This record gives sequence, structure tokens and C-alpha cells, in this order.
Amino acid sequence: MSQHIGIAAVSPEGGSLCYRQVLRHAQRLMDPSTHPTITLHNIRFGDYLKAVVDEDWHEVGRLLRQSGEVLAEAGADFCICPDNAVLHAVHLAAHVSTVPWICVTDCVADALERDERRSVGLLGSRAVTRGAAYQTKLGMRGIKAVAPPDEEAKALDEIIYRELATGKVLPESLELMARVIHSYRDRGCDGVVLAYSESALIDTSLLTGLPVYDAADILAECALRRAAGPGAELGDMADVVVRPGFGRGSSQAAG
Repeated sequence: MSQHIGIAAVSPEGGSLCYRQVLRHAQRLMDPSTHPTITLHNIRFGDYLKAVVDEDWHEVGRLLRQSGEVLAEAGADFCICPDNAVLHAVHLAAHVSTVPWICVTDCVADALERDERRSVGLLGSRAVTRGAAYQTKLGMRGIKAVAPPDEEAKALDEIIYRELATGKVLPESLELMARVIHSYRDRGCDGVVLAYSESALIDTSLLTGLPVYDAADILAECALRRAAGPGAELGDMADVVVRPGFGRGSSQAAG
């Protein structure tokens, strides 16, 4: 019997997309009779935004812990949070949780290490690209995490919070993201991590130039495999590079 997955949602789009991503992997890898139960709980996105802007990570941890408690009471065997901007506080929630948490940085680090990446660019909000969560976790695996310059970091922040978090993305925003990826290639990176939970809104085949690692989708598959259990015969991890958004076709290789 599959374990029960709890999703602590932060961004409304990111949380709902994570639910879909887990079940898409279940459809690909499991018999329908063995799909896991998934419970999602959210607290107001505005509460998280205020705490992140204030860099009040204890408050972010309290909010995550509150969701974790609700999910545990609902029967979840473990929790995940697809939102990269709150990574600093996941360990604060996990420390006092009655159920374990799977952290997205661990899943991404495993994928990058498996593919022998040595230097990857980060695409995400400033809290992510300027924070220590990826720098530390990847650095411990011998992988360098590269952040965008200040101007591009500010623009990415606007795209994530003003567009993607509300379920949209403008063509000029896609163009900027593509330029950042190409700049990472010129800086010697051998991959790029989409470190934001709304990545499934974008056809990532448009973001060519480097192998693209979709953090939210990698986390979703890790959660599904954890729920299935160590004895489940699910096959190898999916090809994590350049996975188009929902309803936009099949996976493609990076150009």
C-alpha cells in the first residue's frame, strides 16, 4: 500500500501544480490501483510573502509547521513543500514534526550528482538565488551553484511573484529567462535549475542552451517514489532535462 503524501502549499499555483505533477508520475509509473493518497494544505500566500520579505524565517517555519501538523493529522506519512523561496525554514518545520519532510534541494542534488554536473545556474527568486539553501546543499556534493547578476535577479523576482505566482507569464519574460540561461552557459555552467514551484506553467523546451532541471518536478517524482516504497518496481528516474509544461507536448532534449 502506498504511503500518504502531504503537500504544504505556499504559492497557490505551485501547490496545485505539485499535486498534478505527483499524479502525472503516478500515471506513468504505477498501476491506478496503487496511486498514493495526497492531501494538500495551504496558509494564505500573503502571510508567507510578508515573512519572506522580512526575512523572518522563524515565522515561515511556524507557518510550514502549522501545515505539517494539519497534514499529519490528516494521515500523511511525510510532507513536501514545492516552494523554493521558503527552503530556509523547512528544517525548522521538520525539526519538530511528527512526520518526516522531503526537501527539494536533496532531490535536486541527487539528480545533478547522478548526471555528474559540476556547475549549475539558478533560476528563481532572489531569496533562492541569493540564499544559502542551494549553495550549501550543492556545495556539499562538489557542485557550484551560480546566481544571476543583480539586474537579472531583480527581473526574475518580478516575473515569479507578479506573473508566475498568479498563473501567467509574458513573452518578454520568457525571453529574459532564456537570456539568463544562455549567460550561464557562457559562464561555464553545465546545467540550470528551475528553482521555482510554478515551472510547469512554462514550456521549458523554449529555454534551451543548457540541460534544464525542473526542481518542482524532480521533487514530485521523489515524493511518488517515497510513497511507493523501496520494494516497488518503478523503473529509473525520468529524464529530468527540459520537461515541457502541462498540455504542451512530450519531453525533449536540450539544444
